[in-house]
Amino acid sequence: MKIIVIGATHAGTFATQQILTEHPDYDVHVYERNTNLSFLSCGIALWVGGHVSSPEKMFYSSPEALSALGAHMHMQHDVLSVDTKAKQVVVKDLVSGSTTTETYDKLVVTTGSAPLTPPIPGIDDPRVHLAKNWSHAKTLKDLTPEIKSVIVIGAGYIGAELAEQYALNGKQVTLIDALPRVLAKNFDSDITDRVEKLYTDHGVKLALSEKVVGFEGGDQLTVTTDKGSYTADIAVLSIGFRPHTDLVRDQLETLPNGALITDEYMRTSDPDVFAAGDSATVHYNPTGKADYIPLATNAVRQGILVGHNIDKPTVAYMGTQSTSAVELFGMTIAASGLTTEGAKARGVEAASVTIEQDYRPDFMLTTAKILVSLTWDPETHRVLGGSVFSSHDVSQSANALSIAIQANMTIEQLSMVDMFFQPNFDQPLNWLNAVAMEAVAKANK
Repeated sequence: MKIIVIGATHAGTFATQQILTEHPDYDVHVYERNTNLSFLSCGIALWVGGHVSSPEKMFYSSPEALSALGAHMHMQHDVLSVDTKAKQVVVKDLVSGSTTTETYDKLVVTTGSAPLTPPIPGIDDPRVHLAKNWSHAKTLKDLTPEIKSVIVIGAGYIGAELAEQYALNGKQVTLIDALPRVLAKNFDSDITDRVEKLYTDHGVKLALSEKVVGFEGGDQLTVTTDKGSYTADIAVLSIGFRPHTDLVRDQLETLPNGALITDEYMRTSDPDVFAAGDSATVHYNPTGKADYIPLATNAVRQGILVGHNIDKPTVAYMGTQSTSAVELFGMTIAASGLTTEGAKARGVEAASVTIEQDYRPDFMLTTAKILVSLTWDPETHRVLGGSVFSSHDVSQSANALSIAIQANMTIEQLSMVDMFFQPNFDQPLNWLNAVAMEAVAKANK
């Protein structure tokens, strides 16, 4: 069987590995326009901030590793067009300039996503940078010692981490976002209020609820918003991503944003075309619907599923809770599932509660506060999401919440689920038990 894989970041890399692990006799051709694959872009801010031991270690695979498994690697090859009915792709060799037409039995679309770059006047200024791939990362790393000020546009995870690292490295930082809160799509205000204070305490200027309308040159770059203007040596644009599916979006079923809709076996509306990663939808368990949530964790799992199911439907997708975490200024911030704002945006009814307590007993010489939030379905009491915030590393709580959502646990069940107690680590009543008990009390009022 001949299989063509388009794109090899996370989903494409894992799909190729899994296909050849299970079917070493398959004829697998991988087309990748870059010179590298498997770059962990989530480490860009950490590299910029000096926390990466070796940038080469930000790659977990290579063309040589996939070749050793039996893949035919076509690096620096760009797929120009796809005809799903004829089962053909047109490919350009970016080195020689030649084009060829290739056929396939099964196609794997793992083309990933592209940074959003709206047609704002001046956005092509060379001092406006992106933070997505290896080339972007190298540029930002090389520029860091040379600059004194930076404007970060977009206060999602990538922008938030970059702004933090620039601030910790002594740069003058302005963080702009059109939404009214930092990390507004990831956490509710009980946590983001505290996150914003961390930024201002570290000298970061926050320009929230401001939409960028222009970039202008000069001695410094000027970023103009609908409410003001800001100057710096460079700007970094990190306002989100769009699925990179132009090759096939008019031939397959998609969401309005172009994300390819797949079934539980990662097949698109054409059963011989598979999709995974940032080019595809996910099944979002808190809502039970298809959603677009571009995360490396989703891409890895979906890529593996392509390998399991490339021959015949074998392993169904369990879906995702969009579990994630970030460390900012020494604080752990982690979540899984729906926030109250996320529920509202998706038309989902949700109740919520927030508690704050010491993570371990007061008789210990030291302890720290932990803020815990929980959301649930007010009718069924099913856990829909939760988040934690603390100077103590409580990130694994997000994984526990993910399991609770995956298993369709109710707040009553979460309140009584068995969790250990040991004074070094937690209270006699773990904070997840405690917040669930508070939820039960509120739900029964």
